[in-house]
Amino acid sequence: MTDDRVYPASKPPGVVGGGATTNPTFPANKAQLYSANRPAYRPPAGRRRSHSRGCCCRCCCWTIFVVILLVLIVAAVSAVVYLIYRPQRPSFTVSSFKVSTLNFTSATHLATAISLSVIAKNPNKNVGFNYDDTDITIYRISPGDDEVVIGKGSIASFVHGKKNTTLLRSTIGSPPGDLDELSASNLKGDLKAKKGVAIKIVLSTKVKVKMGSMRTPKSGIRVTCEGIKAVAPTGKKATTATTSAAKCKVDLRFKIWKITF
Repeated sequence: MTDDRVYPASKPPGVVGGGATTNPTFPANKAQLYSANRPAYRPPAGRRRSHSRGCCCRCCCWTIFVVILLVLIVAAVSAVVYLIYRPQRPSFTVSSFKVSTLNFTSATHLATAISLSVIAKNPNKNVGFNYDDTDITIYRISPGDDEVVIGKGSIASFVHGKKNTTLLRSTIGSPPGDLDELSASNLKGDLKAKKGVAIKIVLSTKVKVKMGSMRTPKSGIRVTCEGIKAVAPTGKKATTATTSAAKCKVDLRFKIWKITF
């Protein structure tokens, strides 16, 4: 008897193990195709750098904002202080310039003895000045801007009160060293001409400004006086220089507010 059964050559698709079958999906969808060998997602490293740059930008913006705010606050305080106290520069006037000695004891060594009086006025009602010791330098000047030191002196420290006028006196002595030959020759020519020597006086010191209960740090002050003509004495009697045309310029600048007055 012939066996008519058919034996398959292999297991049919979908047969697993002992005969359990699955129903495969044909064709495969896009999700299956694209995710089969797809690596796990990792955030790009560039995002961290971008976050750092953002923090730096914010820090810089805040720093600039704080600096601008501080500048505005200082400017506002300065304006308020100015409006309240109305500070003005002190004024200086040369009241007397007497020459007792102004001659050469050698080819280049100058002997000087001058009595100087300066009037200092404080026009402020609510502002005072505390001056350190003041250095005084006397220059001989010429049209060619040739300046020669012919004397040195000083004024002791003093307090310049509100609405106060103070008389300052000093004795000017010889310059610290000998003059060079050209300067000595030019000065000798001026002394012999009897027309008078053009003089410039420079006072340099530091001052602390007091406004109410507030005191500023010490600031430099420079007073320059020009328009003085001095004649050397021929005998023992001192000569008085012409000071009627003398004008003094005061250069004073606060350090904390940078307000010139």
